[in-house]
Amino acid sequence: MSRFFLSTPIYYVNAKPHLGHAYTTITADAAARFHRLMGDETFFLTGTDEHGDKIAEAAKAAGVTPRAYADDISGLFKNLWPTLGIDYSRFIRTTDPDHKKCVQQALQKVHDQGDIYFGEYGGHYCFGCERFLTEKELVDGLCPDHKTKPEFIAEKNYFFRMSKYQGKLLDHIRENPDFIRPRQYRNEVVSLLESGALEDLCISRPKTRLEWGVELPFDDNYVTYVWFDALVNYLTALGWPDGDDYEKFWPHAQHLVAKDILKPHAVFWPTMLMAMGVPLYRHLNVHGYWLVRDTKMSKSLGNVVAPKELVEKYGLTGVRYYLLREMVFGHDASITDEAFVNRFNADLANDLGNLFNRALAMTHKYFGGAVPEPGPVGPDDEELAALAGSALANYAALFASFRFSRALESLWELVRGLNKYIDVQAPWKLSKEGNTERLSRVMYSVLEGMRKAAVAVWPVMPEASEAMLAQLGRPFSLETADLGREIEEWGLSPAGVEVAGKSNLFPRVELPKQDEPEGKKEAKKKKSGKKAKAPAEPPKAAEFADFLKLDLRVGTVVSAETHPDADRLLLVQLDLGEEGTRQVVAGLAEFFKPEELVGRQVAMVFNLEPRKLRGQVSQGMILAVKHKGGMELLAPSGKVDDGSRIS
Repeated sequence: MSRFFLSTPIYYVNAKPHLGHAYTTITADAAARFHRLMGDETFFLTGTDEHGDKIAEAAKAAGVTPRAYADDISGLFKNLWPTLGIDYSRFIRTTDPDHKKCVQQALQKVHDQGDIYFGEYGGHYCFGCERFLTEKELVDGLCPDHKTKPEFIAEKNYFFRMSKYQGKLLDHIRENPDFIRPRQYRNEVVSLLESGALEDLCISRPKTRLEWGVELPFDDNYVTYVWFDALVNYLTALGWPDGDDYEKFWPHAQHLVAKDILKPHAVFWPTMLMAMGVPLYRHLNVHGYWLVRDTKMSKSLGNVVAPKELVEKYGLTGVRYYLLREMVFGHDASITDEAFVNRFNADLANDLGNLFNRALAMTHKYFGGAVPEPGPVGPDDEELAALAGSALANYAALFASFRFSRALESLWELVRGLNKYIDVQAPWKLSKEGNTERLSRVMYSVLEGMRKAAVAVWPVMPEASEAMLAQLGRPFSLETADLGREIEEWGLSPAGVEVAGKSNLFPRVELPKQDEPEGKKEAKKKKSGKKAKAPAEPPKAAEFADFLKLDLRVGTVVSAETHPDADRLLLVQLDLGEEGTRQVVAGLAEFFKPEELVGRQVAMVFNLEPRKLRGQVSQGMILAVKHKGGMELLAPSGKVDDGSRIS
């Protein structure tokens, strides 16, 4: 049996959970569910990191013991995860007795072989980072992350001979290109290791300065540095060194982290494992930051997004789908109400929700609500079956390599393909003509494709997936669900199964209304009177600098539909490669039918400020030429990668 082990970082209990914590854990949950769906024995680990300076200081400020403080914040994380649909194998705490024992075993092993030594050191200590910073790391004398001046501390401590393993780690990364992924983070670590000698790591804190930590097994006057303590949790959970789970799962270990803790996981941890004689993990998967309107979340700015409030606002299904679909893994992504509403309505309400609504209604209208016995297979049906197989195969391959946004786009090729198949086959015409044999094949194929899509999307939005499958008369069971089989075989839906009469899982959502300030309302009233238009002037000559401000890109139209409130406008979804998918509201309906645009590459202005057109957000402009005979779209002369810049 194949196995899969995935850990999130254990979250530091100096702050309440925010959107970044939620994204990491939802992503890990989706990856774990995916592997369960593929039939893999899976272990998914998460938890909290509870020792160190910041915890001791926060507890003192709150007037409680460090343990009581840690219990409180750790509980917030543990209680939040079920709200987000997260199904972990273990929630670990660094205050757990088995973890303390494991840390001391690891320290003793590394110490006994001579890789820990006692020495005196003076350095720039950042209490926010809880570590000594090198001169190279300081920016204008300040910590680059906390923008504060570190305190110079000189004291005797224990050090781990991390520098001893620099060459070995560099060789391993070079020999295993996907050890750290995506590639930009691998390159960052290689550059760090190649830039100069790796310093040894201070791994203790004297009890005269800090008592809240795991005591060193070879010197009870010191406690363990928080990173040497925290990272060991990945082994603790599996019962290292001789537990059954360690033997089963560690050879398949992967870690998932945000880019701010790349160095501890890509440098500290593998060198520690080398010193302990433990094989290295298989992959380190690194994601970017969630921004709020392109600004990093910050308490001081008041823009920190609380996950629970987001779920209360938009629902769990929408939140999980948006987070996995919107962020191109490894890059930063921005969350706004406009982007969320646009993504939800386009993908879930319009594409998937509309598919279920119309297909279930037609099944009841034409076949009394039961999956029909399919008629003979035609070329269009074979093409749909082939599309389902390729879409699901690509989805699985991309999901397994943590390219979640691309994976969902691949799955949506099937969803959109099913909607197009319905439009082309026109079941209503077949019914009117009395062609029941052909109608039965068409509806069977639609329901079979819907069932496959519902199974495949379970890792991303399990509640909605299970509801969709129940509507199709095929309740979800992990014991019988098999994504691998769904990829390979078509026609797994038994005829005669009763389906629901309707589906309303994804009702359209609207932007939250915001009250206008009174001053702005009055200004609008004053400007309401019509003014005479000034005569048009010829455009002024543009400077070269003006041209450089434009970011022109090439994208492929993946879907297009008429604007619900404007007949002359189309809602066009463009695939822009690594940048993901964007919606452009374009005045093309007079010249193109929506289906004529799908699959075409077009040129667009990428960096226009988003604006609403008749209630729909447009994120750019498609370039076109209007002439007497109609309109032509600007496009490259040959196929290029989506997202390519025009220069």
